[in-house]
Amino acid sequence: MTRVKKGVHALKRRRSVLKQTKGFRHGRSTKERQAKEALLHSGNYSFAHRKDKKSHNRKLWNIKINAGARELGMSYSKLIDALKKKGILLDRKILSDLAENNREVFSRIIESIK
Repeated sequence: MTRVKKGVHALKRRRSVLKQTKGFRHGRSTKERQAKEALLHSGNYSFAHRKDKKSHNRKLWNIKINAGARELGMSYSKLIDALKKKGILLDRKILSDLAENNREVFSRIIESIK
């Protein structure tokens, strides 16, 4: 059987790990063992926080809609209820963008509900 030397593959793996941890603080960006462990943790965090980001954004949209609606004399819950009863199919992301950037359009939506 022929002899297999692992130097090339080991170096490639090491370079790959260190390239992925570029920008990490302290030894996590330069030392192979610490970099490997940091990569494992960062992968877990990014997976978990992709889910958290969705709920965080929804909360932010609700706050923006509520602020815009209260300026025009309506609460968030009454606005959402009225939208559903009228059959207006605008999601919270669009409504929050309208409340923040297009006041005229948002106020026309609220006037159509009242």
